[in-house]
Amino acid sequence: MTPRPAAPTESATEPMTSVPTRPSVLFVCVHNAGRSQMAHGFLTALAGDAIEVRSAGTAPADRINPIAIEAMAEIGIDITTGTPKVLTGDTVQTSDVVITMGCGDACPYFPGVDYRDWKLDDPAGQDLDAVRRIRDDIRKLVQDLITELLPGNVR
Repeated sequence: MTPRPAAPTESATEPMTSVPTRPSVLFVCVHNAGRSQMAHGFLTALAGDAIEVRSAGTAPADRINPIAIEAMAEIGIDITTGTPKVLTGDTVQTSDVVITMGCGDACPYFPGVDYRDWKLDDPAGQDLDAVRRIRDDIRKLVQDLITELLPGNVR
């Protein structure tokens, strides 16, 4: 039988290096059809694969809000491939940062997860001009989040 190699040890001169993990962000709104989908689109477009991006809703809609799709398309971001998904405790628990947008107490709470609530109007039933304003607010918040999570890598 061949002996198993010894486990690596950390020394004063050569610290162990670990593979950096990319941060995971979960965007949550009620229907996962507007705000969270736009935020998902922005973070994916601006951070690439440097940040794991997910979105979900507490009561998902059947489809993404067409006005949100149109507002994002105006700036070159296609969110048509997204689908509203139901929020699960596992999705929350495995996220580093959970951004809520109007889902109130319906989001499960897990210790160790960084929760933030972004106060944004719901684009449901709004006209294109109103959704553009919401979109632009989301872009600013996402840009600030990237600056925080990926210092020195701002796009």
